[in-house]
Amino acid sequence: MFLHTVLVVLTDLAARFLGNAVFRQHFHLLVSVLLLFGPGLSFWVSQHSIFAKRTHFLYRIFLRSGWGWTCVFVGSFVFVLSFSIRRSLSLSLRHLSRLLLAGGLWLGFCKLLDLLENATGSCYEPLVGTSDVSNGEPLLVLREGASKADCLKAGMLWRGYEVSEDVFLLCLCCLLLAEETAVFGPYLSLGGVSDAPLRILFLFCVVLLNLWIFLLLCLLAYFPQFPTLGCLSWRVLYQGWYRMGPSWYCPGRPGLGLLNTKSCLNGEEKGHTHN
Repeated sequence: MFLHTVLVVLTDLAARFLGNAVFRQHFHLLVSVLLLFGPGLSFWVSQHSIFAKRTHFLYRIFLRSGWGWTCVFVGSFVFVLSFSIRRSLSLSLRHLSRLLLAGGLWLGFCKLLDLLENATGSCYEPLVGTSDVSNGEPLLVLREGASKADCLKAGMLWRGYEVSEDVFLLCLCCLLLAEETAVFGPYLSLGGVSDAPLRILFLFCVVLLNLWIFLLLCLLAYFPQFPTLGCLSWRVLYQGWYRMGPSWYCPGRPGLGLLNTKSCLNGEEKGHTHN
């Protein structure tokens, strides 16, 4: 009973915060500020920290499977929430399709970034036993015609314009989590039924959002880059495409068709009771 009370209090507070209009309207600005000024943290952090190593267990366990973690928790939450309200499998799948579209956009941008790196970079082979007198680094010999993948596979160095795919993914996942979980606050305010499994899924999503923000700060501080494609992806989907309303080519925004009235939240159960 005590654990259930703690769960209710925590999820209510988190739902009220994430569902607040000020948070929903300005969270993307917070992410943009992190992207712009986060690399400045590299002047204050220690490069001997455990987070300065790509082999840290948080990077290995969560970052390399970031999209998978996001899909599992957000997908479970969206499906359980939508299905518990309307008992419609087609409606639940329509809301889940937002994750599929976001994943497709992410893969498309990753392919675009690979093409950009191959087009703007060059492969260099370090000469063993020789170095530049000015900085002590080994001399590099240009190798023409090699792609980035072939260059790195051969143990050589690739120099060119690079955008961190990890930071791009974390940025997109943070914005997606904030959008999808923001409907839980209005759902509770309308008197929606919220049993323990749904609240636990919501709490997992909140924990994952905070973890992604923490890892985003770590990457910007220890591996500084200035990507903006995550924010662009969010704006294309949630501030553009999804606002067009539900149709065969658009799943609609989170909560659309679910949070109309209290009768919608209680579903057909009340109708059967009156009959």
